[in-house]
Amino acid sequence: MTLSDEATERLADIVRLQPTKNKELQERWDLESGSEVHQYLESELKDYYYRDDNSLIRATAEAAELVGVDPGVESDGDEESIPSVIRVPTLEARVFQVVAGPDERSESVVSVLNNVREEFDIDPDVDDVRRALQSLRRKGVVEVIYRTVPTFRLAVERDEVDVEIV
Repeated sequence: MTLSDEATERLADIVRLQPTKNKELQERWDLESGSEVHQYLESELKDYYYRDDNSLIRATAEAAELVGVDPGVESDGDEESIPSVIRVPTLEARVFQVVAGPDERSESVVSVLNNVREEFDIDPDVDDVRRALQSLRRKGVVEVIYRTVPTFRLAVERDEVDVEIV
């Protein structure tokens, strides 16, 4: 299957961002809906992606070789080990820098949002910060602690993971 330039670029996004969801790809590709993402994946990239046990989108090994891009998460050992490298968009990198550490009290999305605002002098939307935290959770570097509201903190020491911005 020969891919168009657009399909190759989008496949590279999947490799970089995996594990990912329709919503993340929808925003990255500027599409109208998650359904439109699904239709694109099925029509253009069917042979190069799959959904894992949690319905997250992942690229096949062949896809990574085809586009020559490093995957979004790299571990030194088995699937259960702490990622050594994560490749994330800028906002996720900033959230990773300011979210509570693994030995600190977990914090709400709003608290993380305020930390991002203070540290970086930017004003992201609260939903964007929530999505960033959930994406970092899927990558295994943030954990959720359920209290009155879901709260978040790092699941790893900050210096154990190299964060690359894609």
